[in-house]
Formats: sequence, C-alpha cells, structure tokens
Amino acid sequence: MTFGPKTWAVGETVTAAYMNTEIRDQFNSIFGAWSSYTPAWTTNTTSPTLGNGTLTGQYMKIGRTCIVMIVFTVGSTSTPGTGSWRFSLPFPAATVSGGSPGVLNWTYSTSAASNFMVGAGPLPNGSTTSDNIWMPNQSTIGDYNVMNESSPVVPAAGYVLRGYGTYQTAT
Repeated sequence: MTFGPKTWAVGETVTAAYMNTEIRDQFNSIFGAWSSYTPAWTTNTTSPTLGNGTLTGQYMKIGRTCIVMIVFTVGSTSTPGTGSWRFSLPFPAATVSGGSPGVLNWTYSTSAASNFMVGAGPLPNGSTTSDNIWMPNQSTIGDYNVMNESSPVVPAAGYVLRGYGTYQTAT
C-alpha cells in the first residue's frame, strides 16, 4: 500500500469517496506503472561527467519497499572521474539494525561482445546513493574490485551498466 489506511470512527458513514481512496487507489498504486527518475552519477573522489551518455532510472514504491532499476550507457564524451562510482536512489534508504536496507545487483556489458559481468553492492544505512559496486577482477578469478574509472575495465562508448534491486526506504 502506498499510504497507511484510514482509521475509522464508530458510526462513520462509508462513502464512495472513502472506498475509492482506501481500496481502489491503493490497488491501482500497487499494479500501476513504474515511475521514472533521473539518477545522479557521482564518485567518492573526482566528479564524473555524463557527456553524451545516458542515465535513466525507474522505480516502484509500495509502502516502504522500493524496487529500483538504473541504466547507464557510456557515451563517447562521458568522463568517469576518479574513485568509486555511485548512483542516487529515488528515496533515502532506511537505517536497519545489524545489516543493510537492501542490495543492488549490477551487470556490466560491452558493445564489442555480448558477454557481461555480474556484481553487487549493499546499500548503506540511511544512504541516498548506492555504495561500492563490486565487480569481478578480470585477471584474478575469485577476486573482486570496486567499479571505478579503470576497474573492472576502462569504460568505453556503448558500455552499459545496469543496477536493479529492492530496498527498504526511510519513509
């Protein structure tokens, strides 16, 4: 549900407007279309620039659960900055005891081949952005590196990074 249900008072009359708000609108929000947002791309050191690359995001929020998808395509004039890549979330993450409010799974593919790498990144408590995106090291099996301007590969035009996952929101 997208908002808390109404607290009814003794003797209150149930109207069509109440029924529409409390039942119809709640179900429509659950089964409705995803919403678009524009994520921000940042690093923990020197800021990147999108240039002619594309960066899109979509989400579905049901109560305090957010399902999110981020797609970044590197353009010929994109510059990766320096440091660990991060992408903004549509809503701030919750603070949970003893763990992470969620995880984003990531895939990275090149335009030259249909191969791709799979990585993951737990979300920090109370965060408004993703944290380190861990991708496999290309030269050492079983080793992982943080996604940045040169790892796991140097990004080139047409490379695509996709993030998707579910997390608990702060509100």
